[in-house]
Amino acid sequence: MLTRIDHIGIACFDLDVTVEFYRRTYGFTDEHFEVNEEQGVRECMLKINETGDGAASYLQLIEPIREDSAVAKWLAKNGEGVHHIAFGTDRDVAEESAFIEDEGIRVLYETPRNGSMGSRINFLHPKDCHGVLTELVQKPAPSTT
Repeated sequence: MLTRIDHIGIACFDLDVTVEFYRRTYGFTDEHFEVNEEQGVRECMLKINETGDGAASYLQLIEPIREDSAVAKWLAKNGEGVHHIAFGTDRDVAEESAFIEDEGIRVLYETPRNGSMGSRINFLHPKDCHGVLTELVQKPAPSTT
């Protein structure tokens, strides 16, 4: 079951400049920086608020690190702006993906991939979601250390 808006992904040309804009303008704090080689992006998660399930809502700012990444191609076509919306799930993202796929929605990855901050993710085809690239996010299990 989808439980929250996990984050809204915003594609940008210059991550550092964009992070500074959101810090200065809205007072958001940068919670996490990461390079995701598999996705070909450098990203920052800006925390907006806590959610009822112990997670948080974020803005994810994403800058391509390779010309062949999906985000680089998207930026070349669309310019900076909202790239996707991500919903958190309280179950395994592979199970959630299969459930949604059974409803006739195309899932982009056969097997979920690694996302920000240790999460597992999958995407839904925007043509099946009224033009919105939609991400499913399973947050990592709480650390026992």
